[in-house]
Amino acid sequence: MTKNHYLCSLKTKKNMENTRLNRIERLLQKELGDMFIHVSSTFKGTILSVSEVRISPDLSVAKAYISVFPQSQSEYVIETLKNSSRSIRYELGKRIKNQVRVIPELIFKLDETLDKLETIDRLLAIDRDAVNAAEENDSEPEKD
Repeated sequence: MTKNHYLCSLKTKKNMENTRLNRIERLLQKELGDMFIHVSSTFKGTILSVSEVRISPDLSVAKAYISVFPQSQSEYVIETLKNSSRSIRYELGKRIKNQVRVIPELIFKLDETLDKLETIDRLLAIDRDAVNAAEENDSEPEKD
C-alpha cells in the first residue's frame, strides 16, 4: 500500500466516523425531543426543545443542549433533567437499543444561544437609536 493510498483510506475512515457520529447525534436529538413532548406535563407552562446534541467520539457521553421557554424556568428544568438523567437514559435505551450498542451517558446543558441573540439584538437596537439621534442632531439647522 502506498503512502497516498494509506492517507486516502484514513480520510475515508474519518469521514465515515463523522457521518456515523452525526447520524447518532440526530437520532438522540429526535428521540429526546419526542420524550420531552410526552413528559411535558412535568413542566406545566414550559416549552422544552433539544437544540443540539454532541456526542464523544467513543459514543460514551452525549451532551444535550436544551432551550427552555420561559427563561425563568430554565434553572429548574435543567436541574430536574440532571436529577432524572438515569431514568431518561433508560427510556432512551428502550427506544434506540436497535441502533446503538451502548447508550451514552447524558449530560444536560442549557442552550444559551437565544440569550446571546437577544443580547446582540438589544445592543444593536441601542446602537441604532444612538445613530438615529446623532443624525437628527446633525440635520437640525443651527439657530443663532
